[in-house]
Amino acid sequence: MKKIINDPAAVVADSLRGMAAAHPDLLQVRTDPALVLRADAPVTGQVAVISGGGSGHEPLHAGFVGPGMLSAAVPGAVFTSPTPDAVQAALSAADGGAGALLLVKNYTGDVLNFETAAELAGLDGGEVRAVIVDDDVAVQDSTHTAGRRGVGGTVLVEKIVGAAADRGADLARCEQLAREVVGRVRSMGVALTAPTVPHAGRPSFDLGEDEMEIGIGIHGEPGRERLPLESADGIVARLLEPVLADLPFRSGDEVLLYTNSMGATPLMELYLAHGVAERMLAERGITVRRRLVGPYTTSLEMQGMSLTVLKLDDELTELWDAPVRTAALRWGR
Repeated sequence: MKKIINDPAAVVADSLRGMAAAHPDLLQVRTDPALVLRADAPVTGQVAVISGGGSGHEPLHAGFVGPGMLSAAVPGAVFTSPTPDAVQAALSAADGGAGALLLVKNYTGDVLNFETAAELAGLDGGEVRAVIVDDDVAVQDSTHTAGRRGVGGTVLVEKIVGAAADRGADLARCEQLAREVVGRVRSMGVALTAPTVPHAGRPSFDLGEDEMEIGIGIHGEPGRERLPLESADGIVARLLEPVLADLPFRSGDEVLLYTNSMGATPLMELYLAHGVAERMLAERGITVRRRLVGPYTTSLEMQGMSLTVLKLDDELTELWDAPVRTAALRWGR
């Protein structure tokens, strides 16, 4: 294992301290419990949009904290859900009086711990709602989740709902919008190598030099099918076809296409794959109206990629285009 770290047990706290040093104008960072907040939190009268989960997926979620996106993010240990007390701390620090919406990836630990925190906040008089993101078409169940996993689509939900909250939408509307986006977004990923969790010191699974794993999760879970390595055209087709069939997407649809690096795939390869995906969508009569390309939902240093497709309408497009100012996404401000 080769990593730029000190103590594997302190890697998340050390990383958060570095993030605080890099973005003092954007963020408040706490390490006990671990918590990342907007610099101006709480924002009075605005719905607090909060997400989180295990670390190792950066910039998800802490990199998306800021105006136009998340009010707070709750990072757990690497590939480990944050505890309910950390989520409670985020709710307490971010709620500006208009209630809070939790956006939760569908992993068993995340769902249980975020829902526990929401229930405890409700007992204290807070108005908290939660929406589960489950966009991964690769599996129905895994060792980490009941039902589909939450993966790349989480970024799109966070951006669109965060924009609505920024514009003054109330809690009911933010929740409704989150559920709408979840219903319209689908993802699937592939690994060429496995990630190595710092405290484990070895890859999460074994993959041969000439093999690829289709349908992987973002926590080092093996996928649903191991195959000989293919060309970019072959890989993109294997990801895109089940995504498009699942909703299903049809000729005439307008979509946002998000081509994501799992951590170690260089932009040269990612742009190549994105171009292939755009061509394949055009051949099906599907128009790519908006795009996002880059390492935004990673799995440590896994080499691989995922494709996420969101069916757009005018409102979702407008909210995607709305100004955002975070460490990882920034436009219009």
